[in-house]
Amino acid sequence: MSEIQSSSSEQLPDPSSPTPRMRRARVAVWIYFFISGMIMAAWAARVPAVKAQAGLNDGELSIALLGLALGALAAMQVAGRMVDRFGSAANVLPAAFFGSLALIAPGYANSLPFLFVALFAVGFGHGMIDVPINVHAARIQRSYGRPIMASFHAAFPIGGFVGAGIGGFAAYVDLSAATTFWIVAVALALLSLAVRRGLLPGRDTGTETEADTAAQRPGRRRRLRPDVPPRVVLFGTIAFCCMLAEGSATDWATVFLHDNRDASGALAAAGFSVFSGMMACGRLVGDRLAGRFGAVRIVRVGALAAAVGLGAGLVVPSALVGVVGFGLMGAGLSCVIPQVFTAATTHDPRRAGRNLGFTAAMGYTGLLSGPVAIGAVAHSSSLPVALAIPVMLALVIALSAGRLGAADTVRRADLAVT
Repeated sequence: MSEIQSSSSEQLPDPSSPTPRMRRARVAVWIYFFISGMIMAAWAARVPAVKAQAGLNDGELSIALLGLALGALAAMQVAGRMVDRFGSAANVLPAAFFGSLALIAPGYANSLPFLFVALFAVGFGHGMIDVPINVHAARIQRSYGRPIMASFHAAFPIGGFVGAGIGGFAAYVDLSAATTFWIVAVALALLSLAVRRGLLPGRDTGTETEADTAAQRPGRRRRLRPDVPPRVVLFGTIAFCCMLAEGSATDWATVFLHDNRDASGALAAAGFSVFSGMMACGRLVGDRLAGRFGAVRIVRVGALAAAVGLGAGLVVPSALVGVVGFGLMGAGLSCVIPQVFTAATTHDPRRAGRNLGFTAAMGYTGLLSGPVAIGAVAHSSSLPVALAIPVMLALVIALSAGRLGAADTVRRADLAVT
């Protein structure tokens, strides 16, 4: 651990006053997170229109949505190696440009195979964006010398809120899905081009060295060691637990409150709204909390708060307690992923892209499989029993938080300088 901390601290410049160049870079990466959130939300807002246009039933739509998941998971592995080889800045623009324009394809889907391929492209674009922007965000954070990762991740739900609003307005004024996607895609592609110059030039500190590259060339014997370090597997496990819990709240909070707590339609919908709002608020203040208390403490306390909140909502037969419980869950989980991604990029800077790609892929596996698993358990028992799974996973996160100590490197280095 001490070796990791010392190597990371050597990369930290004086953080007392970020340069204008670093501030521009921070704004640019924040906008790329925003773009990523808008892409996914714009698609989600027009799902009913695309489903009707393609003539799909619920089962066929679930198969098409599998393409979105497979595309994202495949891209994260490709993106990780490309970032380690060429640097994050070289990958952000083409990934964002492709991801934005890929949104157009689902608007013309007229069959299940067409929509599956179109969504695979959207998912692939999303995965290609996700890895380099997180690595570049970690690079900027090192330059700032204090935690700022959570503020980047706050941009994703903000983009999602805006994208959902645009998609909802388009549906209200009866715009076709294709027209909606064209407008959003072109606007986001132009935005991605406009902010490209804000990114930091060159390769990231600690990316793949020439010796590492040579060792992977044909004819060279591969070293007999695991491709994914055990510590990174643990980071991925924490991300899996967190994002499975997030996915469960996304798809089942409203159903639980309506069916099991007899909440009205409006109050039931408020459950997910409060969850999302508290998660965004938590990320907006998460950097300040991380700088003051450290990654281990805020992840552990946050995970315990999430477990208590959701647990209370499952035990107390009150719709209002359920809404508050989901809100506490959102606030508690809000800072977990930013800290886990920071730890993945700082564990071994030479493998930052690959480590983050693996961690993010495990996280998205949880996000995409969680709702299905909750539904299966609910079908065989009950939804309150099924939602006890996220409670237990939050406790797993709390128990594992101590292994995120490397994520405190930036904070400690900042305090040492100041």
